[in-house]
Amino acid sequence: MAYDRFGRNLHYLRISLTDRCNLRCVYCMPEDIKFMPHAALMQDNEILRLARIFARLGVDKIRLTGGEPTVRPGVVELVRGLRAIPGIREITMTTNGILLSRLAKPLAEAGLDRVNVSLDTLHAAKFRRLTRWGDIEDVLDGIQAAEEAELQPVKLNAVVVRGYNEADVVDMARLTLDHPWQVRFIEMMPFAGATDFQRLMLVTAEQMKARIEEALGPLEPVDGGRLDGEARLYRLPGARGQIGFIASVTQPFCAACTRLRLTADGHLRLCLLREDEVDILTPLRQGASDEDLRRLIQQAVWRKPWGHGLAQGEAPQDRTMSQIGG
Repeated sequence: MAYDRFGRNLHYLRISLTDRCNLRCVYCMPEDIKFMPHAALMQDNEILRLARIFARLGVDKIRLTGGEPTVRPGVVELVRGLRAIPGIREITMTTNGILLSRLAKPLAEAGLDRVNVSLDTLHAAKFRRLTRWGDIEDVLDGIQAAEEAELQPVKLNAVVVRGYNEADVVDMARLTLDHPWQVRFIEMMPFAGATDFQRLMLVTAEQMKARIEEALGPLEPVDGGRLDGEARLYRLPGARGQIGFIASVTQPFCAACTRLRLTADGHLRLCLLREDEVDILTPLRQGASDEDLRRLIQQAVWRKPWGHGLAQGEAPQDRTMSQIGG
């Protein structure tokens, strides 16, 4: 098993399939961003080889991220290859949903278990303002396709940005009354390229929760208020779904972290909000054996930091969110 020096069992690997995206969300990347050349990214056979090594180290859950993972050519066959790896019990994906209407069924048939769909507002004009390029109807069609393909439970991720969509949390929360979805509200985290914007526009989880309760009534804690992954869950009385709050900035959950991140260019990132990374792809391409790579990964895992340094004013400047994979 892969344990760090604090005794955390790191069994959850997030793999970024690409830094490319078909949207340009204001909190994620500049509109004129330059993407990495294709040759610099992990190829399918390299992802599968590394996934097999991680599985032998005890990783049993994989989440595919981006950029936008569905824009990667051959993503369905890549999921099929990951599904065949012994020890991997769950494969999920975080997506903006734009291409899900045609990919949800093939992905489910290939072995994808469920999806998290990024949706920050239900208002078409605001959606376009936040994403710069997007059409909300494409996302709504994608969510319906995910349900029909039984990629469930569907989780909706909403990054809340002051001045853009903080008032929309009520409409988003109301979705849980009629749908068995988990709607999760996420505090915006500071990253390279838009750090000052992200700090100034932060809406805290407590502020989101207060706004929802003022409009819809008190929220009931789910499972005694314990974390479900990174989200603290609540339910509106009589609701079919759940409401989650991910308070990475104001209420860090570092003690319960079980995650590792593999960037699209093959670097093992030990903490989302720390710049410490280990290059895995270069030694792989230079002929390292599986055993060599296993040792390199284990050594990196051991030094995973306890948590981020946002409270001390430290924010990562080396990569945008889209280059890490979230």
